[in-house]
This record gives sequence, C-alpha cells and structure tokens, in this order.
Amino acid sequence: MIIRSNYPVDMAVVPEVKAFFDPATNTISYVVRDPSSKACAVVDSVMDIDIAAGRITYDNANEIIAYIEENGLELEWLIETHVHADHLSGAPYIQQKLGGKLGIGDQITVIQETFGKVFNEGTEFQRDGSQFDRLFQDGDTYRIGEMTAFAMATPGHTPACMVHVMGNAAFAGDTLFMPDGGSARADFPGGDAAMLYDSIQKVLALPEDMRLFMCHDYGPNGRDIQWETTVGDEKEHNIHVGGGKTREEFVKFRTERDAQLSMPKLIIPSIQVNMRAGKLPPADDSGKTFLKVPVNAL
Repeated sequence: MIIRSNYPVDMAVVPEVKAFFDPATNTISYVVRDPSSKACAVVDSVMDIDIAAGRITYDNANEIIAYIEENGLELEWLIETHVHADHLSGAPYIQQKLGGKLGIGDQITVIQETFGKVFNEGTEFQRDGSQFDRLFQDGDTYRIGEMTAFAMATPGHTPACMVHVMGNAAFAGDTLFMPDGGSARADFPGGDAAMLYDSIQKVLALPEDMRLFMCHDYGPNGRDIQWETTVGDEKEHNIHVGGGKTREEFVKFRTERDAQLSMPKLIIPSIQVNMRAGKLPPADDSGKTFLKVPVNAL
C-alpha cells in the first residue's frame, strides 16, 4: 500500500480499461474492470444529440452496453467526473439496461443551485443531488468488485469536479488534458483558476507511474487522438502546469486564455440534462419535452 496526499493507492491492482471515443464531442468514455472479478464501472458515458434537429439517440451508450454484455461483465457503478458542459451523459440509459449505481461529487448541489437559476427551473427541480445514487465527498472510497476505488475532489473547472482512482488508474475528467493539451478552462460559473491549479497539484502528488485517463482530447497540432498518460509525464511535460510552473504563472495564463474562448456548442442542453443526472427535463402536459435557451445568461 502506497500513501500519497493522504489517499490510499494500491498500485498492485491493474484494472482493465476499455476506451470509447466520441468524435462528435471529443469525449472518451471508459469501462473499467476489476481484474479479480467480472465487476466493472463506466466513467463519463455519452448520450448523442443532434442539436439542430432536437433529436436524442444512444449509439455511444449502446456500444458500451454491447461491450459489457459481450464480455459477461457486471456493471456496479456509473461515474460522472463532473457536470459536463460539452456532452450529454448516457448514464441513466445505461443504468436502465444494466443496473449499477450512479455517482458524482457532492458539490453537484452547487451546480444545481447555480444553473437552476440560470434555466429558471421551478421548485419541482430538486437541488439536493437526489437524482444521483451516491454523492462522493473528498476521499470517499467505494468498491468495484474486489477493487477499492476512491474519489478525490478537484474543483476549479467546476465545483463538482472529481478524479476517480481505481487501482493504478486515475480518471481525470477535465482537470487535466494530455501533456500537450494542458488543462481545462476555469471560467464557467463556479470555476476558479487558482483552485484548479491547487487541484492539479493534488493529482500530481499521486505516484508517478499512476496511469491517467483523460475525458477529452482534441489532437493538438494534428496528432492522433490519445487519452492515456502518467502522473510523471504530466509533471514533467504538461504545457500548462508541468516543469514546476507556479500558481501565479498558471492563473495568469489560464485567465487570459479563457477570456478568448467561446462557449462549448452543447453547453445549454448539456448542463440542463447533466445536472439532472443525465435525464431530460420533465415532459409538459402534452407529453412533449423541451430544453430551454436562456438569453444573455451565460
């Protein structure tokens, strides 16, 4: 047992990790299998949306379901590393087909309160995280079969961001990108560049040979899409925080960079759905479902 940053990391456990890349949103979802059993978890699944047509489909989620079924796996957890602003979660659809518990960081309540106001949600929209089966606090542990996993709070991109460590594999969400991709923006409501830097330092305090898996990759400078690196590689080569860059340097860069970025094209449907644990807003009296577009609110 190795101890880093007050969190237990059993590097002897090497889970099998299967990645699923969605080119429409540059999202990588994962099925993570306990090496000692058939138990598995799904991390950051995707539900497809054609925003111009207002049409929801489930091709990505069906691919994950097929993989789990074909390999005789038992789904125990569906993990959301944060409330995504660039894709819709496929977790409730997968859960309906295969079971498992749906978990997210306990600061989801902050997101729900903030965006409940942005989208003018009524009192029927619960802001207590009750749409999820488990609200993880910093350092919480849970089991995937025989494998112990733990959740590490990494706010900064959003208040509810967490990195989930499963054996020798850590799932970074949007806290970090590949070394040549740097880090995520910190200008969404509740985001904070200084807090993001501190959260990244927590991740970089994990063992250097810990495998890190990204939630997104955009192939900087035309390279092929990648999603796996290590803590050591990030510490040495990450273009935003590697090589000993200071907190002040990072905050200055991140703040100036974020001011130049446009909003993600799917942020409006994504937040409305993902703050509800991947469920669509309730249908109206006619049975139709609608997504709202707040004007000049983001």
